[in-house]
Order: sequence, then C-alpha cells, then structure tokens
Amino acid sequence: MSTQLTIDIVSDVSCPWCIIGYKALEQALQNIAPQVQANITWQPFELNPQMPQEGQEITEHITQKYGISEQQAEQNRETIKQRGLAVGYEFGVRGGGRIYNTFDAHRLLHWAEEQGKQTELKLALFDLYFKQEGNPSDHQQLLSVVELVGLDVEQAKAILNSDKFTTEVRKQQQHYQSAGISSVPAVIVNNKHLISGGQPTEVFEQALKQIAQEVESV
Repeated sequence: MSTQLTIDIVSDVSCPWCIIGYKALEQALQNIAPQVQANITWQPFELNPQMPQEGQEITEHITQKYGISEQQAEQNRETIKQRGLAVGYEFGVRGGGRIYNTFDAHRLLHWAEEQGKQTELKLALFDLYFKQEGNPSDHQQLLSVVELVGLDVEQAKAILNSDKFTTEVRKQQQHYQSAGISSVPAVIVNNKHLISGGQPTEVFEQALKQIAQEVESV
C-alpha cells in the first residue's frame, strides 16, 4: 500500500531555484515510488510584485536587489546553470534577459488547477522564461503557452482581459506570507512540513521518506 502525500510548492515562474527544486523533487518521488506518491499543487509567490510591465534588465536588477557585483551575479548564474544540469534542466542563454511581473501568469495557474493542468502549465511557463527568454507578463506569449499545453485559449484570453482570480491569488499569497514564507521555493508537505530552497534530490528523498513513515505510524 502506498502513502499519499499532499505537496504545495510556493514559487514564482521566474525563480530558477524553483524549477531546480521541482526537478529534484520529481526525481525523489520517482525514486521512492510506488511506496510514496504525491499530489502537487503550485501556490503563488511574486519575487517582484512591483515590477512594471516593461520589466528590468536582469543583471541590473540582481545587482541592485541583492547588493552584489556583476561578477558575483555571473557566478551565481553559472552555479544555477550547473545545478540545473545536475537535475536534467538546461537553462537557456539569459545574459541579456529581463525580469518581469508575473501576476497574470499566477492567475492563469490558478485557473489551470481547476482544469487539471496546473503542473503542465507551470512547467511550460518555466520553459517560456528560462529557455525561450520569453515574457510571462505578455498576454500573447501567455496565450501561446496555454495553447501549447492544451488549455482553452478563449477562456484564458477572457481571464487575462478581466480581473478574474485576482482576489483568489492575492488571498493565497497573503496566506503563505503570513505563514512566514518570504523566499521560494517553499515545499510544504501535508500542510505542516517545510522543505526550503532548491534542495538536492537526496534531501527531498530523505525528507519524504521520513514524513511518509510518520503518516504510516499514526
């Protein structure tokens, strides 16, 4: 008999450690299947909620936000690239990339959960931003991703052209912020166990096994 876990991943589509963490989590779940299985839901977090529509050049943004040099920013980017490769995710060349507002992407992700395609859309949005240097605040690019994963483009267009799911997304963001989540990814298992950051596969594997054992012993 398998143990079923509920996993909420608080993340942003422009967070490189979020896709690294997810790929490591995915590997961990594959390693411990079928004894442990999980139902994954993506929860909204905006790294840059005040970012204007046109965005900001990425190196300029990183050096200003974190008070580091361009050389440090480049070293961090190389670390992220290598960690991505270690879990099977290849980041695109983003030297001239930009940081964008991601709120509309989160509204679509809320809708996609209702449609049973949230993870598919989330992964496609990661690819849009990290592999294609796309703009997750651009409605046309968002609609292209919606179509790619087989969701209804007209429904998505209607959502983007309205304020639908704004209240729901803001409420979820506030919920996790009030719970103390200030950085992502935050992987929350069964609403009580927090695994922070883009951890290696073995860390996720060990934590999930331990949590599953606790569930079984209750």
